[in-house]
Amino acid sequence: MKVLLFNGSPHKDGCTYTALTEIQKTLNEEGIQSEIYHIGTKGVMPCMACRACAKLGKCVIDDKVNEFLDYAKDFDAFVFGSPVYYAAAAGGAAAFLNRAFFAASMSGRSEIFIHKPAAAVASARRAGTTATLDELNKYFTITQMPIISGRYWNMVHGSCADDVRQDLEGMQNMRILARNMAYYLKCIEAGKKAGVELPKKEEVVFTNFIR
Repeated sequence: MKVLLFNGSPHKDGCTYTALTEIQKTLNEEGIQSEIYHIGTKGVMPCMACRACAKLGKCVIDDKVNEFLDYAKDFDAFVFGSPVYYAAAAGGAAAFLNRAFFAASMSGRSEIFIHKPAAAVASARRAGTTATLDELNKYFTITQMPIISGRYWNMVHGSCADDVRQDLEGMQNMRILARNMAYYLKCIEAGKKAGVELPKKEEVVFTNFIR
């Protein structure tokens, strides 16, 4: 069982990374493998709504988003972390995830994410975290991904990594989140061994309200 921790911050070793490493440490203690994926600092093009991914099997913009999708397919769960920019996810992270989730869905590669547990983590100096978490959670709810929570909203506070380490409640919640994630992964594994099948698939129906 492996969890991919997505660092959507331009700072590789900053506040978001500090929160994710606390999750990673606890997952390892629970016997769950994990890796951190950093989106980097290069600009990420937004989705062009060209829908070429449906034909190509990947995004037409051949950059790190396609690399991520190829890498992510081998993981059993995800934690997506982002700093707060104006009460929302960082622009680069949002553009990255818009394209990644859309390309996976349109290209017939929904198995990369579907039915896999996911959690969102937000990092801020002070405020905007709950709005950011709401934004990130929407990627999961539209993709049939069970959302894993902690005992509080999954956020840490601070202007630098050292500040985040002093956010004792936030760091504790990262550990609780990690243990909850480990628990659900173990339950899924036990269900598979017991013969529990995935939910029945239906053909997707689209309804337009303006004709």
